[in-house]
Amino acid sequence: MPKYSIILEYDEEARSYSVVVPALPGCATFGDTIEECIANAREAISGHIAALRDLGVPVPEERERPQVITLDIADVADAEVAAKSA
Repeated sequence: MPKYSIILEYDEEARSYSVVVPALPGCATFGDTIEECIANAREAISGHIAALRDLGVPVPEERERPQVITLDIADVADAEVAAKSA
């Protein structure tokens, strides 16, 4: 059984989570809790794969897990300034 990574992001304004599946472009869902998001993601992934198969489109497999990196924007700006002055 294939495995797919999901990315959850909390939306303060909507007070809910959005979910995307990077390996399946266009596959997204949402939920009020993380648990609901996971359940909804399983359903969305299954439906997305079924739709691709019905259309005769190859189903992408996740080859590499997405990486999440947090950047300190002040550090990035400082690096740009340093690079310009070098």
